[in-house]
Amino acid sequence: MHSILIQMSLLMASGIVWRIVEPEGLDAEQTRKVLTTVVYYFFLPAMVLEVLWTADIGLHSLQYTALAVVSILFGMLCLWTVGSLFKVEHRCLGAMILAAAFPNITYLGLPVLEQTFGSWARSVVIQIDLFAASPLLFTLGVVVVRHYGKDTSGIRQPVWSFLNAPPFWAAGIAVLLNLNGLAAPIWLIGTLKLLSGAVVPLMLFSLGLALSWKAVRVRNIPYIIPVVVIKMILMPLFAIVLVDHTAMANNYKAAAVLDLAMPSMVLGIVLCDRYQLDSSLYAMAVTVTTALSLITLPFWYQVLMARF
Repeated sequence: MHSILIQMSLLMASGIVWRIVEPEGLDAEQTRKVLTTVVYYFFLPAMVLEVLWTADIGLHSLQYTALAVVSILFGMLCLWTVGSLFKVEHRCLGAMILAAAFPNITYLGLPVLEQTFGSWARSVVIQIDLFAASPLLFTLGVVVVRHYGKDTSGIRQPVWSFLNAPPFWAAGIAVLLNLNGLAAPIWLIGTLKLLSGAVVPLMLFSLGLALSWKAVRVRNIPYIIPVVVIKMILMPLFAIVLVDHTAMANNYKAAAVLDLAMPSMVLGIVLCDRYQLDSSLYAMAVTVTTALSLITLPFWYQVLMARF
């Protein structure tokens, strides 16, 4: 695990260096937007299609969904309770709820789990993301940020509009092909594998571009502490207790829980910007939890290997 995290860190560090140097005048935000857009609309759908087309989809897929949804709801409830007790300002509370509840399941979870457990873990990550975390983020998550923030775009899209996106279309097609037993041509699988290979390094590099120590502010520390405790300690612990009540194989239990132990997701900053939540607080949460994950992920991995 430590060796894997060192490799991941080097790729993220490359993104941080790009942020500082700005080759050809391309700043980090501009570069990250281009890379993440290409990944989201082209490379990631190819990976989703490749993985889910040949994945073992069944009862355990529903168990992944239930585990992730209940764990994320637990994180949201914990942070909402803390915020209510201490009368946290709404724009801060909305950002804190997103940061504490929604892990970086794909952008960091995918490379870490694939390198730690093997290629089979990609199916776990994609199913948790597309069948649980993303639908919850773009439904209940959007409801939360609308409540605590202010939408200045003037566009009120229905919460189900997130389904009209390439990764979800790819997932739907792949599941249909999988359940109908249609075999993929060798040439097509080969092409999808080539495209899939670009996802992990681009994701990690983009994550590095998103990290900035300028976002770290002393005044935000009291807000970050509950986020760290809930996201990095309580939520994985809750997931471990919850996964014991499922019939999944032990290696799948470990992979699913480790994916939910990832730091705060990067995508939340887009929602914070749109709904005028405290974006700097959220950016600090992403930076701090990602840095701490270099310590917490090996810890939870050891706990999971000893338990499962």
